[in-house]
Amino acid sequence: MTTQYRHPRNGWSVRELAEKTGASPRSIINWTSEPRDAYLGRAEQRREKIRELREQGLSMRAIADEVGCSVGTVHNALNHQDDDKGPCSEHVQAS
Repeated sequence: MTTQYRHPRNGWSVRELAEKTGASPRSIINWTSEPRDAYLGRAEQRREKIRELREQGLSMRAIADEVGCSVGTVHNALNHQDDDKGPCSEHVQAS
């Protein structure tokens, strides 16, 4: 697999860059987004850090401040740690 270089958007929206370059919005997203494997690895490291800090007895607010995320993210990492289908798979049923 080749390494994908992520081009920064530098404050520009996807629509603005698409108009400026003449490329499609989907192409802009492909050029500027982080590779999925890299994102998933980084997300798993964050969840592990959250679990470690909770085992040390820190509150959810303290963990959120330490990790640099919201309290909701901490809550989801702690309560849905074995859920491979997404955070709401048990709560939301297709009608």
